[in-house]
Amino acid sequence: MSRHIRRSAAVTALAAVTLAGLATGASAHVTANPRTAEQGSYTKVAFRVPNERDNARTTKLVIEMPSDPVIEHVSVRPVPGWKVEVERAKLPEPVKIEGGELTEYVSKIIWTGGEIAAGQFEEFDVSMGPLPANADRVLFKAEQTYSNDEVVKWDQDPGDGSNEPEHPAPSLKLTPKAAAEPVAANGAKPAATASPADDGTARLLGGLGLAAGVIGIGVGGLGLTRARRQA
Repeated sequence: MSRHIRRSAAVTALAAVTLAGLATGASAHVTANPRTAEQGSYTKVAFRVPNERDNARTTKLVIEMPSDPVIEHVSVRPVPGWKVEVERAKLPEPVKIEGGELTEYVSKIIWTGGEIAAGQFEEFDVSMGPLPANADRVLFKAEQTYSNDEVVKWDQDPGDGSNEPEHPAPSLKLTPKAAAEPVAANGAKPAATASPADDGTARLLGGLGLAAGVIGIGVGGLGLTRARRQA
């Protein structure tokens, strides 16, 4: 192999390793999954936490819940090996909700006692709702603590994702609620309209059935004629 070819191969390999490293660094942060949910709905969000350090373990996670607007109902799913603490805070002013007023809200969720080793990740599930009906996203600031006492704050606004900051906060995009299926005045759902393809298939099957009937009649008539001749 010539020196020129070996040099080109080395440059290509180095570029591939560099791109892989950049891709890993860009994707290895605390995220909310799924990334989207309906406005006004209840959903389960899994906060996915990868360990980014080769010489330390992740030992603590703090998720800050939004205060404006607040999320009325929040509950956590136990994670084996981890202890969870839910903090509540007073609202500056009561918020009207169905059946009364909300004077405090879940402000922080803190997981401790477990560990995430290098090259591994963990998911922390939180059920929440109803989600804001008049917002297009929800941000959850996160704080990740390592066994060497390093603290990484994931609290920067990710924007539209086109120019992601170094430490983006986990975010949940909110989409308009799906339109309800129309219902007739008598409570019955309207009959589905057949598509052109369905209509063509129905005509084909009908034609085949008619042809089969004609053939059957012909065979029956032929058999009857033979029977009369034999008699």
